[in-house]
Amino acid sequence: MVYVLLCEGFEELEALTVVDVLRRGDVGVKLVGVDAMTVKGSHGISVNADISFDEIDTGDISLIYLPGGMPGTRNLNLNKKVTALLNAVNQADIPIAAICAAPSVLGNMGILKNKRAVCYPGFESYLSGAKIQKRLRVEHDSNILTAVGAGASAEFAFEILSMLKDHETAAYVKEQMLFK
Repeated sequence: MVYVLLCEGFEELEALTVVDVLRRGDVGVKLVGVDAMTVKGSHGISVNADISFDEIDTGDISLIYLPGGMPGTRNLNLNKKVTALLNAVNQADIPIAAICAAPSVLGNMGILKNKRAVCYPGFESYLSGAKIQKRLRVEHDSNILTAVGAGASAEFAFEILSMLKDHETAAYVKEQMLFK
């Protein structure tokens, strides 16, 4: 199961594009309300979570996804339950995906040390120990996937789908969505 962690102030396009693409690719996805079941995004769009944070089945995680946005990223970073989960998932070598400002959460935790990563311009200093890839929009290094921001949401979603399923499924979903 893919768990998308939503804190107040998440970036709606980044969160929901990935959810949509993965569900089209027949990947199980749950929106997780970290602090509440209805979560307002950074642009005032409220989203109803599928489950609360405490309902995450830690034995059934195929990927944890952190959408960016402000103050959503800051709220993820300050939440001790979130950082404990990310540490456990990373230690188990389960994939973690983060976009925009959200890779800074992983950087602050030391998870990006010696890994290639990208982020929203201006957040590079928060990616402690990462090998910043300045010319890429999406980067995949071992169990960590990162992307630069909302404009790369679909590209990022297809990369995640390719990793969780296969390239053929991602190509099929792209074709069905008329994505070029």
